[in-house]
Amino acid sequence: MTNALIKLEVSNGLARLTLANPAAGNVLNMAAIEELAQAVERLKAQTPRAVLLSAEGKNFCVGGDIRSFSSAPDRGALLEQMAGRLHESVAALAALPAPVIAVVQGAAAGAGLSLVAGADLVLAGRNANFTMAYTGIAFSPDGGATYFLPRLIGLRRTQEMALTNRRLSAEEALQWGLVTKVVDDDQLAAEGEALAQRIAAGPSFAFGAVKKLLNDGATRNLVTQLAAETQAIAATARSEDAGEGLAAFLERRPSKFKGY
Repeated sequence: MTNALIKLEVSNGLARLTLANPAAGNVLNMAAIEELAQAVERLKAQTPRAVLLSAEGKNFCVGGDIRSFSSAPDRGALLEQMAGRLHESVAALAALPAPVIAVVQGAAAGAGLSLVAGADLVLAGRNANFTMAYTGIAFSPDGGATYFLPRLIGLRRTQEMALTNRRLSAEEALQWGLVTKVVDDDQLAAEGEALAQRIAAGPSFAFGAVKKLLNDGATRNLVTQLAAETQAIAATARSEDAGEGLAAFLERRPSKFKGY
């Protein structure tokens, strides 16, 4: 399904969620945030096996719409509305069992960076760059940046990004742990598609268990996390895909997983 600012297509277990306002740098204004929220709601009902998050044009997302902030009669009310709706999408994507693969070209700034940080796997083109940008206009971060970034790159580096607005190159983002892999710009789309297809063909129930364990583990103590691991491995071991994976290993052939 295609909207003016956000595109959503689901086929063969792979959902393609695309920011589609390249002329404006895929800026996240209220209209785009609303379309994103609606797309994610539809996405949840589709039960995808993987989500490919990408953007059209030369930039992934330049962040929020500065002009709308400047002209708003009540900036606080506008930002409360925008952040609240955006956060519904961020939380829903994080809770989705399907891994989210982000493919990033050009700038990922502000809430665009937050969307990247919330993904499970990130491919970045060599021309990609990453910056928080919020304090440059005297705003504090949103989109889950203060949750995801300390867990990915550490508190001290997050403090530097948030307080000085340091812009990371793709290689720096790789070294810091923000991105998974850096890819030549002309190969980015193809590699992103290949990775997403690979994840979508994998053991979806196990992937969902991995994602939940990693997300929940950040706020659990060791004993609680070990108990969750016990329950998860028992549940995944009972799955049809586990039987297929074991048989394929013993028969020395590729696995053919069915997913959920």
